[in-house]
Amino acid sequence: MPTRLRKTRKMRGSRTHGWGQVGQHRKSGSRGGVGRAGSMGHKFLSFYKEEKEKGFVRKVPRVTGKEINVGELDELYGKIGVQTAEGQKLIDLSAHGYSKLLGAGEISSAYVIKVAQCSERARAKVEAAGGKVIGPGEA
Repeated sequence: MPTRLRKTRKMRGSRTHGWGQVGQHRKSGSRGGVGRAGSMGHKFLSFYKEEKEKGFVRKVPRVTGKEINVGELDELYGKIGVQTAEGQKLIDLSAHGYSKLLGAGEISSAYVIKVAQCSERARAKVEAAGGKVIGPGEA
């Protein structure tokens, strides 16, 4: 904007430049305070809205896949389980979208379970029942 079109040029010599009494448009009182002043009063709505985060915020990558507990294997075997040639009960959790076997619950039968990850407690319960856990690199 050219200097000649500004309000300041017209107000030269007028002392208050159109803001009434001297000092009315001078300090922080004219903008309602400094910082969080008025956050529970006259500026409440602007602070009530979620404040925008400043800077870079790293998004933690989510682990894809599902988890299943040892206690749910008996029910799951009826749906997706396979009987192998050796007579073993095989459950391929990796092929059905499960990525981790957790140790909550009890197991009643011996299963051979294929899964990407397994907790130590889950592995101990499966082996105590007479089964075994096969990881991605194992045969």
